[in-house]
Amino acid sequence: MKKITRFFWFCSGAHIGTLKKYPIEHNKYVGIGATIFFTALFASLSGGYAMYFVFSGSPFAVLFAIFFGLIWGTAIFNMDRYIVSSIDKQGTINQQILQASPRILLAIMIGIVISRPLELKIFDKEIRQKLKSAYLKGQHKRIDTLQKTYTQKYGMELGKNNDLKKEKDSLERDINRSRYQLNQEVFGDKTNQTSGIVGYGNYAKQKQEVLKEKEDRLKAVTDNESKMDQYLSARKDYEGLNDIRLFNDHQLDSLSNVAGFSDRNWALGQLSYNENGTRDLDTYLAESFISYLFILFECLPVFVKLMSPKGPYDVAVSKLSEADIHYAEKDKERSIQVTDSVYDHHLDTDVDRSKKIISSQSDYDLERHSYD
Repeated sequence: MKKITRFFWFCSGAHIGTLKKYPIEHNKYVGIGATIFFTALFASLSGGYAMYFVFSGSPFAVLFAIFFGLIWGTAIFNMDRYIVSSIDKQGTINQQILQASPRILLAIMIGIVISRPLELKIFDKEIRQKLKSAYLKGQHKRIDTLQKTYTQKYGMELGKNNDLKKEKDSLERDINRSRYQLNQEVFGDKTNQTSGIVGYGNYAKQKQEVLKEKEDRLKAVTDNESKMDQYLSARKDYEGLNDIRLFNDHQLDSLSNVAGFSDRNWALGQLSYNENGTRDLDTYLAESFISYLFILFECLPVFVKLMSPKGPYDVAVSKLSEADIHYAEKDKERSIQVTDSVYDHHLDTDVDRSKKIISSQSDYDLERHSYD
């Protein structure tokens, strides 16, 4: 239990040697340290999950996710620890709030960054369904684009093929009508189109010839239509229109499984909107509350430090800081005095050496002069 307590003290950024002297402050800093530790743990899971999708499909995706998750969690832990430990409780409330404002803003940004990958995991099923719908719509648009391009490129051939089909349909109807009239002529049915004479006479022969011409024309039109269909089908193969198909359920599942972080993040943003573009309030509130929860969780150590009254530990740390500053000033003075003394000693030594050199030179010059 003592090891866990000391570990959470370390997480809170407290001076353990000083904190031991004030038992009344122990629980407060255990709570602050635990909050910082679990925030870093969530950050590690969040970063690892995000990195897993960045390297999705790689055989080392899990190793990369674990490695990056540990680094990211350690970085968040270090920043949170510094943010909390750097808040000074010696000033007024306004001064403390002003001092903590940049740290609160940083904590909010960290909370947003942490919450996003975890939201991706929480709404995983909804994101997959949204991705499937998006992929299917994209495939529809691609097919429509290819079809439109194909229609514009081969508009003349398609128009000619439609004319052949219309002519073929018209000839088939006309041939059926002519055959019926030929039967009436042969069997002697009197109408405004037949003579009423029974047998295969001149009128029947004329109708037979007309029918033959129409059938020959139908055969020619049918052949031309068949050739045009083959040509257009070959053009569809060349343009790739026959190769593209709508995704089936298995393909959609595979695409949603290998979707990257960017696609999943886009899908998460689209969950709060309906198909008609209106806001889906329930999903929007669910996403917002999750984000607010992590932001509050990230800011909680700072708020606890601000809301807690100034305790004996804070006073002791302040006095210890003043003592360290005083010691640093005295150490500075000592260093200056030592430097001055050493400099003076070097100066005196250099002066004595120079005097001896000058005296020796003077004695030598005097002897040389006497000799001369």
